[in-house]
Amino acid sequence: MKDLIIIGAGPAGLATAIEAKRHQLDYIIFDKANVVNTIIQYPTDMIFNSTSELLELGGLPFNSNQMRPTRREAVRYFQRVARHFGLDIRPYHEFFALDYKDEGYSLHFRHTIRTTEFTENSRNVVIATGFYDVPKRLDVPGEDLPHVRHYYREAFPYHDQDVVIVGAGNSAVEAALDIFRNGGRVTMIHRGDRVKKGVKYWILPDILNRIREKSIRLIANAKVIGISADTVAYERKGKRGEANADHVLALTGYQPDRSILERTGAAFDALTLEPRVDPASFESSRPGLYFAGSMLAGIYPNRIFIENARGHGEVIIKHILSQKR
Repeated sequence: MKDLIIIGAGPAGLATAIEAKRHQLDYIIFDKANVVNTIIQYPTDMIFNSTSELLELGGLPFNSNQMRPTRREAVRYFQRVARHFGLDIRPYHEFFALDYKDEGYSLHFRHTIRTTEFTENSRNVVIATGFYDVPKRLDVPGEDLPHVRHYYREAFPYHDQDVVIVGAGNSAVEAALDIFRNGGRVTMIHRGDRVKKGVKYWILPDILNRIREKSIRLIANAKVIGISADTVAYERKGKRGEANADHVLALTGYQPDRSILERTGAAFDALTLEPRVDPASFESSRPGLYFAGSMLAGIYPNRIFIENARGHGEVIIKHILSQKR
C-alpha cells in the first residue's frame, strides 16, 4: 500500500512528487507517455508566456537563453527536475480504472507499449493529467478527413499551400503567422468579431497588421459548417461561403479527458468538467483523491498555468500529512 500515487508527469505532478519525497512519503508517478508529454506536443518553436523563474519547481534554477523560454528549453528543464530529485516515474503506463476500499484505492494500469496490465494500491491519489490530449471538436462533416488536424507542430509542410485555420486564440494566431512567414496562404475563420483579447501582447500587433494588409485573411463572425477535400464551408450572417483548403488546422482549444473524471468516481460539473474540490486542499468528493494542475480548470484551461499550479502539490501533501495517523 503506497502513501500516494500521482497520475500525470507534467509540472503539477512533478511538483507534487517533489513535496511527497521531501516528506518521505512512499509514492509513484505514472504517465501514459513520458515526462511533460503535453509540452513535448507543443509547436516546435513555441515560446512560453511565463518567464523561466515562474516555471521553476522545487527551487531548482531554470536558466534560459532569453526572457521567456522555448519549448525545447522547458522540456529539458523539467526532465532535469525529474533526474535531480530522483523522482520515481513510471512512463508509458496508462491509468484505466480505480476501485475504492476503506483503506485506500486500487488503481489499474496498462503498459501502453507492452499492453500488460497490473494493479497498484495507495491510500491517496492525485490526478494531474492536464488537458492537451482532447481537442475541442468542431463536430462538422469532414472533420475526420486526413488533411484536418487539431494540433500544430511547424510551418514547413504548408509551404505554397492553402491553409484554413479555425480559431483566433494564441495557438491559431501563432500558427497563422508562422505559416504565412514560411510561404503558406492562410485564411482564419473565427466565430467572434476579432482576434481574441487573450492573444499574447507582443504578438497581437503583428497579427492585426497582417490582417489589415490582407497578408492573412480573417473571416470573422463565421461558423464552420463542413469540410471537404479542398474547401471549408462556413456560414456568416446567414449566408454560406467557402474557403480553399489544402490543409485545415482546427485550433479551437483543448479540454480535460472526461473519461478520466468518470473513472475516478469523483463529482464534477457535467458542463464545465471542473471537479468539485475543497479549495483549501484540492481534495475531491472522495476522501484521499485529489486534483492538481489544469484539471481543476475544466474547459477553461487558460485559468491555470504552470506558474499558479506549481504550488498545488505543496497544498495537497500538507493535507495528506494532516490526515495521517
